[in-house]
Amino acid sequence: MRKKVSYKIVDITTIKASILQWAQQYYEVVWLDNNSHKNKYSSFDGLLATDALTSLKTDYINAFEDLKTYQKETNDWLFGYLSYDLKNDIEQLSSSNYDGVAFPDLYFFQPKKIIKIIANELEFDYLNMVDDEIEEDYQAILAGDHNFSTPTPTAQDDIHIKMRIFKDEYYRQVTKMLAKIKHGAIYEANFCQEFYAENFVINPEKTFQKLNKISTAPFTSFLKLNDKYLLSASPERYLRKEASKLISQPIKGTAKRSSNLIEDEQLKTNLENDDKERAENIMIVDLVRNDLSKKALKSSVVVEELCKVYTFDQVHQMISTITAHVASNENPIDIIKSTFPMGSMTGAPKVSAMKIIEELEAFKRGLYSGAVGYITPDGDFDFNVVIRSILYNDSKPYISFSVGSAITSQATPEREYQECLLKAKAMRQVLEN
Repeated sequence: MRKKVSYKIVDITTIKASILQWAQQYYEVVWLDNNSHKNKYSSFDGLLATDALTSLKTDYINAFEDLKTYQKETNDWLFGYLSYDLKNDIEQLSSSNYDGVAFPDLYFFQPKKIIKIIANELEFDYLNMVDDEIEEDYQAILAGDHNFSTPTPTAQDDIHIKMRIFKDEYYRQVTKMLAKIKHGAIYEANFCQEFYAENFVINPEKTFQKLNKISTAPFTSFLKLNDKYLLSASPERYLRKEASKLISQPIKGTAKRSSNLIEDEQLKTNLENDDKERAENIMIVDLVRNDLSKKALKSSVVVEELCKVYTFDQVHQMISTITAHVASNENPIDIIKSTFPMGSMTGAPKVSAMKIIEELEAFKRGLYSGAVGYITPDGDFDFNVVIRSILYNDSKPYISFSVGSAITSQATPEREYQECLLKAKAMRQVLEN
């Protein structure tokens, strides 16, 4: 059982920063922030889960069934992540590329403490065993100035970012992918590359705050599980379930921003009218429609918004919204399994694309292009797509961020390479100053 207590707040920005700082005293933290992006499918302004009572950590083998059992047994809020490599639990696939970050394939925990920011209210949702700490925690968050973060022994501007593959190798691999498209093996695939730094230490919370400040994305997340961290400025929703309704919002199509207002508007218009980008987006919309139809009620899958361009601090993005309805007896974990991984990060046909991705990419994606989010006691859920994100293993230490783009028959290696550099800009800026 949980106890809920609400307080009125005035300065949401300061409270958000204080909550994240305060949470660093715990081994398990998930912080989700919409950065004041409002649309019809927004939920919380901020959501923190911390201090695990129970947890599930596993590799991909039987992972979804294990999660299903865990969810049924706890019958409580669960927070955590699904890594891209859970594809191996769904299909006859494997992941044998290099893995520098070494996150488990799946990790969820049942938090003792949940703090929600909804409009101008701060709601504490604590398990009864810790409900006597609500007032004390509230006062501590109000006071601010916490010092739970790990000190950073290495100056940030010392970090030297390396590339897992260089430009000529990237061109070669994209050319191979284009050949597979030409021969009809696939229509589209998302090809990604890793940037990394070894033996450099960062302060995860401060690095996240920097990344969030320059990106202010709607599906931002900070995840801490002991020595492993995700600092994500994701603009993309993978899947939300709200009662009987499913909502998926894939992104395909990216354009840079300009400080010149007229030029910036022109870049946005160009993206809206770009046949290649629209074709990429529509292919993924078809894939997502197909994924949702596996569990959806007949004729309930609807494309609510097709190829709409949204503007973010770093880039313009083309986003579509697909919805569906499911029967009340559909299990939430089965719904996730039937649609995972997100189509925008795989390609079409999905299984063929994932096989080719494994063959041509030089790193194991792990949590990158997976999903972070929560499942409620009612079986609702909301998950982002892990992109525009820094992964950090503090024990090794190892820093990683990856970027990718959709390869279709109209793609050229040079254009796709430039798109990757554009997407990498925010993470590189944060790490290298």
